[in-house]
Amino acid sequence: MAVEHKTKETVKNRTDFNKKETDEVLISFDEDLEVTGNEIDTASKKELKQMPVIMSIENLNKEYSKGKSVLKGINFNIKQGELLSIIGPSGAGKSTLLRSINRMIEPTSGKITFDDKDITGVKGKELRKMRTNIGMIFQHYNLVDRLSVFENVMHGTLGYKNSLQGIFSMYTESEKEEALDIITELGIQDHIYKRCDELSGGQKQRVGIARALVQKPKIILCDEPIASLDPSSSRVIMEHLRKICSEKGITVIVNLHQVDVAKNYSDRIIGLNSGQIVYNGHPSEIDKEVIQSIYGTDFDDLITE
Repeated sequence: MAVEHKTKETVKNRTDFNKKETDEVLISFDEDLEVTGNEIDTASKKELKQMPVIMSIENLNKEYSKGKSVLKGINFNIKQGELLSIIGPSGAGKSTLLRSINRMIEPTSGKITFDDKDITGVKGKELRKMRTNIGMIFQHYNLVDRLSVFENVMHGTLGYKNSLQGIFSMYTESEKEEALDIITELGIQDHIYKRCDELSGGQKQRVGIARALVQKPKIILCDEPIASLDPSSSRVIMEHLRKICSEKGITVIVNLHQVDVAKNYSDRIIGLNSGQIVYNGHPSEIDKEVIQSIYGTDFDDLITE
């Protein structure tokens, strides 16, 4: 397919954060990334209850060494089409939990049920098939810098290819068309033939999102996707993740350090402390006591009024 000859009109409905008035900062660690309540159309508590469960995690534990537990008795359900944020201090187990979901890290014990199937012990072809349904977005992008945007995005299809097809980049015309559509949706079509080491951090993260979407996943895991980005790029990435949930019905699970961002974009928030869930509920119910239980420090140390 000669993708350079394909053009597509897109309508940009991106929120202009610079023109919004800031009435009240909820919880902010970065003054440049302050956001206010009710800017994003997230699910209500009633709507959240009505969402079907796509994955359940039961009594999940992880020990890296004997007596050193990173995750302790983790139990929660994941809903179809929700944006679920996981917050907590450094070392709380956020990344370990996320990577246990797609078995990048093997849990010590417990059970993960995905689409009514226990995936905790699947191996080989079954594990590979399971991972095609769970995309991953990384803090440091995990792109091949010497390859183009288009080539990196097409790597999202490799889970469906055999070794020969993968080695020789044997992609179908429909796969190329779909990849181009996704690249255009994310606003990086002008960079499609650039090497990824020529892109900004925000552009690289959008390539990572496009690669995950090309997989046609049911769940996308995002490990600190805005931690390495400037405030403006962070807003763009969070808007795209929110749109993936609301328009495509794909579940997004994201680890975040910024509590204000989690409250503004999430349908639900889980708070981790020392490998245990200390909060699991709607963003509107997070108050001083909840923040204190998650971060184990005085509330005033986390709040900018």
